[in-house]
Amino acid sequence: MKALPLLGVLLFIACPKEGALGKSNDCTVTLPDPVRTDRSIEECMSLRRSVRSFSADTLSLAQLSNLLWAAQGVTEPVRGFRTTPSAGATYPLEVYVFDSNGVFHYEPGAHKITIAKSGDQRAELARACLNQGCVKAAPTSIVLCAVPERTSARYGERAMRYIYMEAGHTAQNIHLEAVALGLGSVPVGAFDDEAVAKLLDLDKAIQETVPLYVIPVGVPVP
Repeated sequence: MKALPLLGVLLFIACPKEGALGKSNDCTVTLPDPVRTDRSIEECMSLRRSVRSFSADTLSLAQLSNLLWAAQGVTEPVRGFRTTPSAGATYPLEVYVFDSNGVFHYEPGAHKITIAKSGDQRAELARACLNQGCVKAAPTSIVLCAVPERTSARYGERAMRYIYMEAGHTAQNIHLEAVALGLGSVPVGAFDDEAVAKLLDLDKAIQETVPLYVIPVGVPVP
């Protein structure tokens, strides 16, 4: 059954004025609390495969909530610890979501998403990913980026090694959570860095921010 475009409805309610979506931080959606699935971690590891064919079904807000929580969700509010390990708890990663409504930025502390760019940007993302069919077909893609300065301020030239490790931890969490939700995903590392950065307006960021990983997610085609 095709999921209702709940995110689009919520954004319409939150951003009733035409053109409001074009401004960052104007429109946010608080995600529902993540829910526990009935699949064990061992089952998810056993079933995980790279899925490149997706149905037209969109993700529900609940599914997106679980995926983003798995990526960088806060598990210890007092100290801000998250679902993935980070060198010195510097947390350099930033998580973005592409879907038919636009591009969204995930804010782990509040467990909410804020629109960064309105309109469907998935075709542009697919082109930036060298026209890979899986990116074009997926209803949602999660893009992991990093702000190296957060980690390099403490660890110097070893920072990028730690950042790449954290991106791998985060991506694996997303892939396993996708399995737990009955979804499919695929790791994508082949893309034009500058094109993805421009699509996310990273060239305008106050601190240097670099794209690291693209993960298309959706309902797999049997």
